[in-house]
Amino acid sequence: MVQGPAGILATAPPGRKPLYQPSVRRLTWPNGAIATTFSAEEPERLRGPQHDTAWCDEAAAWRHPEAFDMLAFGMRRTRACSSRRRRVRSSLSVNSWLMKGVGVVVTRGTSYQNVGNVPPQVFKRVQRYEGTRLGRQELLAELLDDVPGALWSRGLLDATRWPPHEKPLPELIRVVVAIDPATTSGEESDETGIIVAGKDARGHVYVLADCSGRYQPAEWAKTAIAAYHTHEADAVVAEVNAGGEMVQATLRMIDRNISFNAVHASRGKVVREQPIAQIYEEGRGHHVGSFAKLEDQMAKFTIDFDRVALGYSPDRVDALVWAFTDLLVAPMAGEGIYELYRQQVVRMEAAKVKPPPTPTPQPGSMEWFQMMHNCQQLPQAG
Repeated sequence: MVQGPAGILATAPPGRKPLYQPSVRRLTWPNGAIATTFSAEEPERLRGPQHDTAWCDEAAAWRHPEAFDMLAFGMRRTRACSSRRRRVRSSLSVNSWLMKGVGVVVTRGTSYQNVGNVPPQVFKRVQRYEGTRLGRQELLAELLDDVPGALWSRGLLDATRWPPHEKPLPELIRVVVAIDPATTSGEESDETGIIVAGKDARGHVYVLADCSGRYQPAEWAKTAIAAYHTHEADAVVAEVNAGGEMVQATLRMIDRNISFNAVHASRGKVVREQPIAQIYEEGRGHHVGSFAKLEDQMAKFTIDFDRVALGYSPDRVDALVWAFTDLLVAPMAGEGIYELYRQQVVRMEAAKVKPPPTPTPQPGSMEWFQMMHNCQQLPQAG
C-alpha cells in the first residue's frame, strides 16, 4: 500500500510525495495530512487512535475480524473498505449506527475499468474465471455470500457448471422453455421467469438460457417463443395458477403452432424445489455458462423463504423448477413413445452386421491369376 509498485510513494504526483517514516509507521504530506499504517494481525494497536478515513486493504482476508471492530470504534467517518466476507461487511452496518446517521457509501470498480494498466497476457489469463463466483468477486467486485440454509450454494453451482469452451454439449433428447408469468407488468412488478433447459439420455439437465425480465404480456410471450425457436425446443411449459387460460392464449396469439404444457402449483415452493436441489447435489444439474441473476436467487432461497420480508419473488428459480420438473421429475404425457424409438434405434445400430472380409485367393488358383492380371503383375512364363 505504501512502498509497492502501485503504492502511495510510487504514484504520488511530483511535489506532493509524502515523507515515509517506517519506524513510526507514518506518512506526512506537504500539506500537513498524516496517515498511520496498522497491521490487521494486531487488532489491539487500533484501540484508541482516532482517524477520519481508513483504507482497508483486502479486508475480506483478515484473520481477525475484531481488527475492523477496533477500527470502527475510532472512526469519525468511513470512506473506503475492500470487503466481501459477511462477518466483516456486517461491521459496516454497526459502524453506520455508531456514526449516528452517517451512512455507508459503497463505490465499486471492476477489473475491466483497469484493463489499460494490466499487461494483456495477465488479463487474458484471469478472464477464464469469468462467470464463476471467484470471477464475479475479483473481476466484477461483487459482494457474494452464501445464505445459511440455502438450497443451493454458489460453490455447488460452480462445481456443476458445464464448461462449453472445454467440452461440447451432449446431445439433448428434449428441450423445454419454462415460464413463470408475472400477474402485473408495472415497474415494481415481479419478473416473468423464462428459463430454457434440456436433458440428455443420461438424465442430466442443462440450463441453456435465462431470458427472464419485466415484460408486458405480449413481450414475455414473444421472448419465450423466440427462445422456443432458437433452441429448437419441444414444448413451452408455463404455470397457469394466476393467468389461467390467458397464458396459453397469449402465447397462441404469437405462434399458434407451439407445443404447450400447462402446469399448476398445487404445493408450496420449497416442496417443489427441494427435489430440484437434489438433482444438483447428485451432479446432474448444469448451467451452460453463467446466469448471475438466476444464481443469486438460487443462492438466497431457503426453506423459510419470505417473499414479503425480502421484497421480491424468486421467479427465475420458479421457472427453473418448472423446467426441471417437466424434464425429469414429472414424466411428459406420451414420453414413452420417444424412449421406445430411442431403444429401437440403439438395437438397430447394434444389430447391423458388417460384410465379411474378402478372402485372399490361393496362389495358382483362377482367382489368383485373375487378380494378378488385374494388377498387371502376371509373371512371365518359364
